[in-house]
Amino acid sequence: METIPISETVEIKDAGLDESWLQQQVWENPNRLGLGDLEGVTKEKAVSSGGKLDILLKNPNDDSMYEVEIMLGETDPGHIIRTIEYWDLVKRRWPQRQHYAVLIAERITKRFFNVIQILSGSVPIIAIQANVIKGPGGLSLHFTKILDVYEEQEDETEGDGTYDEKYWEERSLQTLAIAKKAFQLIHEEYQDTSLGFNKYSITITKGGYNLVSFHKRSGESVLLNMRHGGKMQDFQEYLDSAGIIYTMKPKSVKIVALCKKLEDETNIILDLVKMNYEWWVS
Repeated sequence: METIPISETVEIKDAGLDESWLQQQVWENPNRLGLGDLEGVTKEKAVSSGGKLDILLKNPNDDSMYEVEIMLGETDPGHIIRTIEYWDLVKRRWPQRQHYAVLIAERITKRFFNVIQILSGSVPIIAIQANVIKGPGGLSLHFTKILDVYEEQEDETEGDGTYDEKYWEERSLQTLAIAKKAFQLIHEEYQDTSLGFNKYSITITKGGYNLVSFHKRSGESVLLNMRHGGKMQDFQEYLDSAGIIYTMKPKSVKIVALCKKLEDETNIILDLVKMNYEWWVS
């Protein structure tokens, strides 16, 4: 059996490097963050609060913007607040675009997740851990997505009440419109599909199998949830090429996309459902 060398994680400062070095690495290689084909807009940008935003990135495919705050060591309340503050300030300048707050640190602490829970999904935030790895070949920089946009809770219980199309017209007309448009396209491919309305989601099912569910999101985006099965790599490659943000889990994938993008390119949902269904019936 081939021997695989063992590496270790070292503190960035212990490697003789600093925060400016890490910032420059992100600026020169934004695609390494795993957020799609991003490009730099500006760095060390002064904002109206008097501070400076470390890096501003954007996705040229849909003009979504990423307000990036970088720090060494572990996350602390100050950096979390600053990340959200900068996200809000830039969002106000370009309100027609989708914005994501991005915090990059060497260690993402439990306190960070506690803060995100308090925010209750009002801030689309991404946490990325940056580590310098020491191995036989020297030092390397590795980015790991710890949290990729806060996700709404799953439908654990539907509760009392009637959930239908009228309910969703009041809850989220955009989510309803995308779900209905996707259902029309999917129903042409798979005749025995049905559209279901729940308290927290709209689902498209086939023979009792959930092909995809749609969840209300704050702002101009929608959250999709579906199983990927053994086609995880296929899903990753497809979503990366489409420039769509996602969170890959052991058995499922959660996808966040702009409503307008999905309305204009509903075939994206159909393609993903086909991969989902092919895995299920295989």
